[in-house]
Amino acid sequence: MRKGVLARYVIRSHLGPFLFSLSAITGLIFVNAIAQRVDSLVGKGLPWSVIVEFLFLSVPHTIALSLPMSVLVAVLYAFSTMASSNEITAMSAGGVRPARIMAPVFGLGVIAMLVMLFFNDTVLPESNHALKNLLLDIGRKTPTLELREQVVNEISTGTGIQRYFLTADRIDHESNRLENVTIFDANNPERQRTTYAASGEMAFNDNRTDLYLTLRDGVVHEVQTTREGGFQRLYFNEQIVPLRDIGNELERRLGGSDRSDREMGFTLLAENARDRETRLDSLVADNQARSMEAVRVALNRPLESDTAWTDPGSRRDITGFSEAPYITQDGLTQQIVAGSRARAARGAALAQSMNRFKVEIHKKWAIAVACLVFVLIGPPLALRFPTAGVGFVVSASAIIFFIYWAGLLGGETLADRRVADPAVTMWLTNAIFLVIGIVLLARMGHSSGTSRGGGGFADLVRTFFGRGRRRDARTVQP
Repeated sequence: MRKGVLARYVIRSHLGPFLFSLSAITGLIFVNAIAQRVDSLVGKGLPWSVIVEFLFLSVPHTIALSLPMSVLVAVLYAFSTMASSNEITAMSAGGVRPARIMAPVFGLGVIAMLVMLFFNDTVLPESNHALKNLLLDIGRKTPTLELREQVVNEISTGTGIQRYFLTADRIDHESNRLENVTIFDANNPERQRTTYAASGEMAFNDNRTDLYLTLRDGVVHEVQTTREGGFQRLYFNEQIVPLRDIGNELERRLGGSDRSDREMGFTLLAENARDRETRLDSLVADNQARSMEAVRVALNRPLESDTAWTDPGSRRDITGFSEAPYITQDGLTQQIVAGSRARAARGAALAQSMNRFKVEIHKKWAIAVACLVFVLIGPPLALRFPTAGVGFVVSASAIIFFIYWAGLLGGETLADRRVADPAVTMWLTNAIFLVIGIVLLARMGHSSGTSRGGGGFADLVRTFFGRGRRRDARTVQP
């Protein structure tokens, strides 16, 4: 069989299943995504043009998930069909090596990977940004949608006399959850309160005029300016902060909103990651310089260049900042320690933000490369179960992609929490499946699965671990 004829036949065998699975999987994910956001559209009196725009902008996000899945389904189905109809056996009998069969499939995998890279770099970020801005327009009377991450948000209550300033490292506008929240209340000049919380939730009353912030695992710093040393700290497990009459105060900003990490391409993500890294390095150097200056002031004399002070009991994180304890209650010490704590908090926020951008870069690449990995693992797996049919294709695809997606999400969580490097966590699942695919592919020529059966799970395990070299049952025993 000529190479061109074989390549065209193999490619045609994959195109039909790929297009069908892409349409079916995209439709399922799309319906689920729309069902989660239908509350944003109901009762708004929106014109059809806005609804159509909303539906159109929701498609790219679903394709980012469905395209790699469709590649795996197409490869499994095509090779399973060819094996069940003895086409693979006929090709092998005609002297066609597995490498010749895999060459056009590998080429399709490379094309799918390049398409995904372009899609993740250009189409997906722009559609995510446009969709978020559209949701902001639809919910412009919902103040929570106007709060921005890592920005000082001014919130005015009532007639505008009372003002609060709120910052949060991360704001989930769908679930109204916040992370690393800081609220500054300076309405009373004699008593200034700053509240820090690890997490929180936002909720409105029935009239959507009052906002209630439920903060968890935090501390309140209160400074009383009317008396000397008037400072106290109050720790809490849960605290509710009511903000009255703000429902009509926050109006939609002109020009759209800031871009999050999922609304950026590779270039913008890399620029933001480098910017956070530069600012973090500068902050570490500034913290060291201020610490040395504080020691000089405390001792009232210059220190030697090699003088150093260490505290083995202090806690230090990967940003290079240590959490200094309160030593005395004098004003100078409190000022120094408060400044050190503030710089440590900024450093931790910068490090987390930098990691989030790096995670998104690696995730975009990993999902694209997954198309190529699935192309390698699909054919040998399909040949082990040649008579299993469509049920095997569906179940195997679901199991593989569930494991892959769980590993990807787990790696993203570990990297966001700075437990491990994003370059390791985001590529670990790809590496594991790649090794499995290469091992199975190398043994594909010795596969015992035929159209007459065989190729069970136990046989697959023996093949993978090198114990599948058994004699064919048809061999005459001496």
